[in-house]
Amino acid sequence: MLGIYDFFGGVISNLRTFGVRDLVDILVISVAFYELFLFARKSRAGQLVRGMVLALACFALAYLFELRTVRWLLNNFLQVGFIAAVVLFQPELRRTLERLGQSANWTGRLFSIRRSDPSLRAVWQSAVVAICDAAEQLSDTRTGALMVLERNNNLEEIIRTGTPLSANVIPEMLGTIFYEGTPLHDGAVIIRDGRIVAAGCVLPLSNNLEMGKDMGTRHRAGLGMSENSDAVVIVVSEETGIISLAKNGVLIRRLDRQNLFNLLQEEIIPPESPEEQKVPVWARLFGKGGAQKHGTEQKEK
Repeated sequence: MLGIYDFFGGVISNLRTFGVRDLVDILVISVAFYELFLFARKSRAGQLVRGMVLALACFALAYLFELRTVRWLLNNFLQVGFIAAVVLFQPELRRTLERLGQSANWTGRLFSIRRSDPSLRAVWQSAVVAICDAAEQLSDTRTGALMVLERNNNLEEIIRTGTPLSANVIPEMLGTIFYEGTPLHDGAVIIRDGRIVAAGCVLPLSNNLEMGKDMGTRHRAGLGMSENSDAVVIVVSEETGIISLAKNGVLIRRLDRQNLFNLLQEEIIPPESPEEQKVPVWARLFGKGGAQKHGTEQKEK
């Protein structure tokens, strides 16, 4: 029981000298653990992370109650635990680092305010209308389609897997590309700054085990692209004609034209007024300019 008294005595002693630096230290560690738990929930490694947390809890109890044998075993286990975690989580860690490195201007977004380009906004508005019209037409004819709308993450590696194009986004162009029998119908179209820059591109497949049996390779590719970048992906099912939208590793299904337009308008079209412009991270944390998320969408993974 002496160990318990020493533990609480140390806690009380630390509280007496608690300062601002200690608060910042706790906040940093809390954010790190929060991101770790989010990483575990979004990956297949969730069960393994929970096992590691349980091992850490057992180690703390063994230290608290002075269980020497258990503490010795867990201490030797945790010494190689970090290396084992890197080996076990290698695909998820690689995907996370790729997402950090793919952004061409993430440092600028951290400290600078993004000004909207009126001409780019007009181009995206026209492109979004054309995309919604094309998705509706492709859905009616049950023609499979896969459209990737690039945002901040640079998709140059994905573009190199397809055929380079330079075309306006119009329903006729998208309908021609995805028409069955054409050379480019079986890949994805990449849209950058409101223009088609490539077609027939190969996307990374998602390893999400919760996807329904009615979703095939096209849906898995769209979800995988949204997991590996911040791109918005529109999927039209060839079998059912269902329109889906993938973003941030989440697949939103059974959309009609109006719902699709509302989502794209919120996610893709640059803001117009100064109040709607994107603000830096520090302003979102300490100011009133942070964007608010709307939770009315019906999401299905």
